[in-house]
Amino acid sequence: MHLHHLFDANLRGRPDAPAVDVIEAQGTRHRTFGALEADAARTAQALRARGVTRGDRLAVYLPNRYEYLTLFLACTRMGIIVVPINILYRERELTHILADARPAAIVVDGATELPASGAPVWPVDALTGDATWDGRESLDGDTPAALVYTSGTTGKSKGAVLTHNNFLANATALLAAWRFEASDRYLATLPLFHVHGLANGVVSWLASGCRMILTERFQADQVAGWFQAHRPTVFFGVPTMYHRLLQLPPDVAREIGAGMRLFVCGSAPLPAPVMTAFEERFGHVILERYGMSETLMNIGNPYHGERRPGSVGVPFPGVSVRLVDANGTDVADNEVAEVWVRGPNVCAGYWDNPEATARAWSQGWFRTGDLGSRSADGYFSLHGRMSDLIISGGFNIYPREIEELLLDLPGVQEAAVVGVPDAARGELPVAYVVGTADPEALLAACRSQLASFKVPRAVVPVATLPRTALGKVQKHLLPPWS
Repeated sequence: MHLHHLFDANLRGRPDAPAVDVIEAQGTRHRTFGALEADAARTAQALRARGVTRGDRLAVYLPNRYEYLTLFLACTRMGIIVVPINILYRERELTHILADARPAAIVVDGATELPASGAPVWPVDALTGDATWDGRESLDGDTPAALVYTSGTTGKSKGAVLTHNNFLANATALLAAWRFEASDRYLATLPLFHVHGLANGVVSWLASGCRMILTERFQADQVAGWFQAHRPTVFFGVPTMYHRLLQLPPDVAREIGAGMRLFVCGSAPLPAPVMTAFEERFGHVILERYGMSETLMNIGNPYHGERRPGSVGVPFPGVSVRLVDANGTDVADNEVAEVWVRGPNVCAGYWDNPEATARAWSQGWFRTGDLGSRSADGYFSLHGRMSDLIISGGFNIYPREIEELLLDLPGVQEAAVVGVPDAARGELPVAYVVGTADPEALLAACRSQLASFKVPRAVVPVATLPRTALGKVQKHLLPPWS
């Protein structure tokens, strides 16, 4: 089975049903599932005419737009491997990805300048043909569907090989866990170059047959109007988006909440105060979940049941999770250790990188590099990346614990804690804070609520925290402290 066995129930089985409303500068474009199917066939014909065939990689360097959807559909039915590229990437990142993936071509939005790679560059509007051939090849579930590059927060990004089976497993788990129905209306503001927007959003939309409202990007000054005009029932976001939604007037928030069924958050930790404030304003408890580029969705809070602040919930159907210490031993409840996962959601490995693949897998388990703990009743919580762990005087310090305390304090909008070298203790924590709070007052609060070895050496005010397009803090880009 491959993706189009799942999609065809709507693309072919419900051709007259509304599929997508694309919000564009000149107005809103409406397409049915039948029209989407025909447009995907025309795109497949154009790709074949240009010599792109099964197994080739096709790099897609586009903002959210309708043609992104038809390209994805054309490639997945032809066995072409989609390489979605972050449109915020510039020469250094692009050069690395293009050299590593070696795409047959790069699809861009208009006259985009790219570093020389040897691959032809095609404007997306040129990729249209006739519909005499629908593009479907005989594929199986192990066929690679996408080559998704990790965010590269600590070094060069690696290409995770995501198969049809990975996307299928993720979609069926989400449809069951989050109760997707054809009657839903999904507001899509997340970038399609990321698995959050593509594997969770687009694939769940196509599998469920719901109606998608697609925007080019999240815009704080436009989002209330989108909610009011299109009446979505489902929204996927990152913490930064929920910060922005909390700035809407209370009456607008109540109106939006009244029509919604589900708000989901991921891609970065959701501060508990934001979750509490959102429930008060919108009348909804945000469902936080945990996934990765390499694994798609691993763990999520339940649709029915407690959505616990500070926790990412319980494993999705078919996903197994272990917490393993440095000796390879499973730890007890409430102990912090590395999160290992196994299941049909886990990628096939890193593209053309057997060394990195060997390091990331152990005995069939994917080593996430994330630190987590499990409560006695099975809820998992995350404590940051292993690479973020601070060891000070022999004590382990988990930056997220300090960050969460700071975020609870008045005048703190954002916080990031990193370790800095210290001759006596090895490392010391330093906090970078966005907001109006007095640094000395924050240090005093830390002294009163944390063990002495966890108290930051300093609190450094900054205007912003460096983040990826999906809101992950890039701690290695914080200004040096001394």
